[in-house]
Amino acid sequence: MSADSEILGSALPARPPAGASRAVSGASPDTSEPVATDLGAPTSQGVFGAAPKTTRGGACAPQKRVSGKKLFVWPPSTDALLWRIVRPVGMAALFLTAWGLAVRWSGSDLFPTPGNVARGIVELIQKGLLFKYIVASLFRVSWGFTLAVIIGVPLGLVLGWYSRAFQALNPFIQILRPISPIAWIPLAILWFGVSDAAPIFLIFLASVFPITVSSIAAVQNMQPVYLRAALNFGLSTGELFRQVIFRACLPQIITGIRIALGVAWLVVVAAEMIAVNSGLGYLIIDARNAGKRYDLVVAGMVMIGLIGLVLDLLVRQLEKFDEVRWGYGRK
Repeated sequence: MSADSEILGSALPARPPAGASRAVSGASPDTSEPVATDLGAPTSQGVFGAAPKTTRGGACAPQKRVSGKKLFVWPPSTDALLWRIVRPVGMAALFLTAWGLAVRWSGSDLFPTPGNVARGIVELIQKGLLFKYIVASLFRVSWGFTLAVIIGVPLGLVLGWYSRAFQALNPFIQILRPISPIAWIPLAILWFGVSDAAPIFLIFLASVFPITVSSIAAVQNMQPVYLRAALNFGLSTGELFRQVIFRACLPQIITGIRIALGVAWLVVVAAEMIAVNSGLGYLIIDARNAGKRYDLVVAGMVMIGLIGLVLDLLVRQLEKFDEVRWGYGRK
């Protein structure tokens, strides 16, 4: 070895053994766990004082998942189930409190307090009238609304798809649609008499036009990409309506059905006040005429509102199906 190479070799530091290099870098020679170094060099600390574990390549090692039950978090998130229950219950309690205080401050003996209404509902239950009237009203709504769906949905799909049929029938629909179903009550009594057929006819008129119009709009506003894809697969007219058009329009049809159901429930109450002698509408007008039982009048109104809420919740359950859920912004 020459003198120059000896001088150069003495100037360079000696290469440490393989195990020593791992110890200096802070890692054990057999594992990826960091070990203490005796060189006095500062070690990297995490945000909270603990250094994250790293692999030999420098990447962070996967953290172990803590097993066991979820910790109870308080306060709960604003979208939690607890808040979804607390909000409406709190508003109902606030409304009932304001109602009772308003009656007491007014000093009126005619308008009932929430307690009087509750006792009136209990009285109707004990006499067996509440369940009877609810069943009668639901029976009429079920028949009239079902007929409206069976006729309105196919009619709307056809009119929305065939422009010539739409041009021929749309003026008649727009003429009949603004006419209030209550205006048909005299004709309904003349045609069907004082029977269940009269309110069923009125419910059908009130429901069929919103369903038909929503179905027409759903077809006319459908995205053309669905039709082009169906034509590429060579679907027939029947398959096109069943597999593509109906499914593409279903979210908007469900919205129209939901609106029509609220209108149908409103109309049956109005029809029962005049055309029949049973149902929640008849309960309200009968309590008004027989001794001015305004506690029973408000009790009937409360039951109408609660049943309407339940019907709306049932229809909204249809939005959770995969065939419908894709059409809504919030899934």
